[in-house]
Amino acid sequence: MMKYLTSVILFTTIFISCHMSKPASEVISEENKAIEKQVVTNFSDQITWLLGYINPVQFSTPPHSEWFVKGHDAYMPDQEAIGKIMAVNKEDLSIQIVLGTWCPDSRREVPRFMKIIDLIGFPSAKITFIGVDNSKQAPLGDYDKLEIERVPTFIFLRNKVEAGRIIENPVTSLEQDMLNILTRNEK
Repeated sequence: MMKYLTSVILFTTIFISCHMSKPASEVISEENKAIEKQVVTNFSDQITWLLGYINPVQFSTPPHSEWFVKGHDAYMPDQEAIGKIMAVNKEDLSIQIVLGTWCPDSRREVPRFMKIIDLIGFPSAKITFIGVDNSKQAPLGDYDKLEIERVPTFIFLRNKVEAGRIIENPVTSLEQDMLNILTRNEK
């Protein structure tokens, strides 16, 4: 009888202890989550660079969502300037944005600019994104005609003729500089 009782206690202890611990897959999954949170993307690594024509959807997916979503959501543009931009005729306007995903200035200013674009309801189809390497070169045919020296560069075109640029850092703010460019010849 003692052997039987000992066997039952041993079996019960083993059975209960197996069910009280986490399955190995859960432990590994939690360890992976902790490791993923610690990993910081090195955007100067060429494997992360977006080159040539960029689909802006790429900014919403890792690793670029790390900087884009946070920068877009956190930026609070001047509402007065936004209201004035909304009143400007933008029918003949198109915009080219030349950026380097390796560049801290691009990772700061492009999400802010896109927040302005979203607020004014400007069609994304009228924006061309061009990604460059750290020599400010892009694998595109007529790219040299843009004469890019620093990034980001936001080029505003009226009827396909350049109306102005914001280069690297805005003079006042992105929205005010944009308003200044768009109203420069209206007065």
